[in-house]
Amino acid sequence: MPKQMRPLLRILLGATALAAPQLTHAQTTKESDLAARLERLESEVTQLRTELAAARNQQDETAATAAAAVRKSDDASAQVTKLADSTPKLGFRSGNTNVVLSGYVKLLASSARYSGGDDPSNTLGRDLYLPQSIPVFNPASPTSPTRVTDFSAKQTRFWVDATTKLGRHALKAYIEFDFQAAPGTPQALGQGTQRTTNAYDLAMRRALIQFDRWTFGQDFTNFSNPAVFPESTDYVGGVDGLIFVRQPMVRYSLPLSHGLTLHLAAENPETASATAGAPALIENGEDHAPDMTGRLEYAGGFGFLDLAVLGRQLRVDNAKTGAAHIVDSRLGWGISTSGKIFLDAKHGSDIRFQATYGEGIGRYLGLNFGPDAVLQTNGQLAGVRNLALFGAGRYALDDQWRVNLIASYQRIFYADALDPATTAGIAMFNRQAWSVAGNLFYSPVKNVDLGIEYRHGERRLVNDLNGHVDRFDVAAKYNF
Repeated sequence: MPKQMRPLLRILLGATALAAPQLTHAQTTKESDLAARLERLESEVTQLRTELAAARNQQDETAATAAAAVRKSDDASAQVTKLADSTPKLGFRSGNTNVVLSGYVKLLASSARYSGGDDPSNTLGRDLYLPQSIPVFNPASPTSPTRVTDFSAKQTRFWVDATTKLGRHALKAYIEFDFQAAPGTPQALGQGTQRTTNAYDLAMRRALIQFDRWTFGQDFTNFSNPAVFPESTDYVGGVDGLIFVRQPMVRYSLPLSHGLTLHLAAENPETASATAGAPALIENGEDHAPDMTGRLEYAGGFGFLDLAVLGRQLRVDNAKTGAAHIVDSRLGWGISTSGKIFLDAKHGSDIRFQATYGEGIGRYLGLNFGPDAVLQTNGQLAGVRNLALFGAGRYALDDQWRVNLIASYQRIFYADALDPATTAGIAMFNRQAWSVAGNLFYSPVKNVDLGIEYRHGERRLVNDLNGHVDRFDVAAKYNF
């Protein structure tokens, strides 16, 4: 290097040495600032991530809490529903009286084939199985078998219970209605016709007051316990050999011991007589003394057993004068035993039975299949005896399905003084009726019953003319 350049080089190196520390310091300051900013940014990002995670955790906890609350609410709702289903209906209050309205709506569709002719439309025998309405085949005036189909909602029923507490006393009232009254004249009595409106009269079945051990009003006769009636699509089911009467009465129930009760009653009298040569029944309305009944019942977890007796006066009086005046009376009596025995702990399966025998009890059996007595041409009442048998078995397949088998029989024995061979005597009177039936019921949900039933029934007269019916029913019922 030339000597003249060496001083200049020294000056440049010195300047560089002086400037280098300042440049280094400036660079370090910028890096420090950048690092600080990055640290703050990372801290903020970390904080944001923490807050986001916390928010997510809170959201998950809230959702879990909400789900748990929903599940708890569903469980509570299910418990309330279950409790409501298992709790008896409380009805509504009217003053210090609790009133409950219950009943059912029922549709019955039936198809019946009669061997001896036709059972006229709009008659009681078309609505239900009625043995005395079965046409009999008469070779003297032959008829062809007929088949009929009917749909009806007449058996829809409702009832009202009222209970009032009067200190230590229990006061109850019960009223029950349906539309299955004896058919009246269409339109003239306010009824419609099958051609148009199918309107039917409302009929009182039962109406009674209970005060402690006393019952006043209309109820099933004390001569029988209606709990023996079978489960059937029919109005009664096996009515041939069953006691079936509803009437006004005064009844007293006396507990004798645990499970043993004596029921005594004075009931409305009515002599249903027939006249020799004319089997049509007559309501006389000239009775003087009430029908007296007593029933001893033993009930427990097994079911119940009953022994019942009946005593009554039969009386006719045509209210005429002189030699034309006919008045006569005789005693009637009856004895009956019945029961229902459970076959399982749930009481879903059982057997039911009733056996009855007596004289002058025709109107109590089979919806008055035979007369209480027969008025002879000499103005005296001839006795009529009845033997009636009934049995039914109910078997629950499970909680929804059950099967019922039903058999019923009645035989009438007329006094020897009555001529069984001529139409002027008792040749055309009913002598015997029997039926067998089987059904299947299904309850898809609580309070709904669907059933199908087949029944074969026969009727025979004193002169051996007879007829039978094969009836198939389908029923749907909602209980409320």
